[in-house]
Amino acid sequence: MAVKSSHYFARGNTAHGAHFLYTSAFDGLDKIFVLIGPQGTGKSTVIRGLADSLLDKGLHVQCFHSPLRPDELDGIIVTELKVGIVDGRACKEIADIRAGEIVSVPFGDAFNNSLILPEHNIAIEDLRDKLERAYSEAYETFATALRIHDEWEKFYIDNMDFAKADQLALDLTQALYAGHENDTPTVSHHLFFGAATPRGAFDFIQSLTANLDRRIFIKGRAGSGKSTLLKKLASAAETNGIEVQVFHCGFDPNSLDMLIFPKLGTAIFDSTAPHEYFPDRDGDEILDMYTRTIAPGTDEAHAAEIAGIKARYSAKMKEATSHLAEAEAIDSQIKAYYIAATDFSIVEKFRQQLQSELNERIGSIQLSK
Repeated sequence: MAVKSSHYFARGNTAHGAHFLYTSAFDGLDKIFVLIGPQGTGKSTVIRGLADSLLDKGLHVQCFHSPLRPDELDGIIVTELKVGIVDGRACKEIADIRAGEIVSVPFGDAFNNSLILPEHNIAIEDLRDKLERAYSEAYETFATALRIHDEWEKFYIDNMDFAKADQLALDLTQALYAGHENDTPTVSHHLFFGAATPRGAFDFIQSLTANLDRRIFIKGRAGSGKSTLLKKLASAAETNGIEVQVFHCGFDPNSLDMLIFPKLGTAIFDSTAPHEYFPDRDGDEILDMYTRTIAPGTDEAHAAEIAGIKARYSAKMKEATSHLAEAEAIDSQIKAYYIAATDFSIVEKFRQQLQSELNERIGSIQLSK
């Protein structure tokens, strides 16, 4: 049975600050509706309602979740219609997205500024300052955690057989792509399968790979070449015309964590903490980078140092998560002021307008079949 929805993140709270992938994720759509307005004006609720309606009609919906509140949606793409809908506050790079048409929907019109009293404005500004500090502290703490992670990686990089790692990448490229190449290079879509959230690491690996025939679980240690392998495979796929979805690490977006080849029915992904999974069905296999590329005994030789680094890293990740939880709580306080000053009958009219246009497009594609 075909999966009717796919779930991703296109923005993340990372060691390099707020990071956005909407330019790639929404590239090439025929039309994008950008919902403009402050938090609390019903944008996420409307996006969720439209997604549910489209799914009920049997269409495939790509759902882009909020890293601050993963149960909320920042945006959707209706795959068959080539139409996207996105919260303008979440998508900071809308001007860079290549699309046939970009339409702003003024959800801010539903907000009655006169209901925000002068003392409310003072409180909101104070909360905004606190929110900025909470995010800044989260990003600084993630950056410290990444530097600690680099210390961790060095033990394995120093003990890696790079010739074996290169050969492994070459062998896997040939095994995956043989017979599927064409002369037209592809442009991959870049996404996150997970994110750092106020509740800790959160991912959609299981749902994204649910209908694939083959899943390769990469095991190993920090610095054992997992991301480098994925980068080589992604580059070779693009050169050889193999469609690939490229998933970046939600902690360090300069690293890759997963590739999905839709037409090959295959995924290969970093299956280590905090997104550690194990084979549980036919077509699952393990690729262990530690045993394939790292000198035997490396773990044992550096066990004490690695244990200390791991403890420092875990403490910093926990601290960063607490800052995100603080940011969510502050954002909720700001949101409450805007909810109280929003006319949701106007929000409902915007929802109906969007639903009407989507229905027209659905009718057009059905007539053309």
